[in-house]
Parts: sequence; structure tokens; C-alpha cells
Amino acid sequence: MAKLKTSRAAAKRFKVTGSGKLMRMKAYKSHILTKKSTKRKRNLRQAAVVDSANVKSMKKILPYL
Repeated sequence: MAKLKTSRAAAKRFKVTGSGKLMRMKAYKSHILTKKSTKRKRNLRQAAVVDSANVKSMKKILPYL
């Protein structure tokens, strides 16, 4: 059977934890930061776990991650 291709775009955006969960960075932190509060910007810095509803499709495009 042929090797599966990893989506390179996804590979750059997701990391796997030691327990096998997918981690992602939060959105809305790139521009128009003046109207966002300091607390909101600080919380956007932290990584988040990918929702369980999306894990199946993510594992499909990231077969070796």
C-alpha cells in the first residue's frame, strides 16, 4: 500500500501531546490588537486542545503525527 501524505499546512499548525491529544494555537491574535483587552490577548497566547468533534478529520490529514 502506498504511503499516506501528511497535509503540510496542518503539520505546521498542530502538535501532539504526550498523551496523544492534538494541540492548536488560538485565533484572533494577529492584528487589530488595540481594541482587545490585555487579559484577552494574554489568554489567546495559550495553546488549546483540539475539540473531540474535529479529532477524527485531523488524524486523517495528519497520519504520522
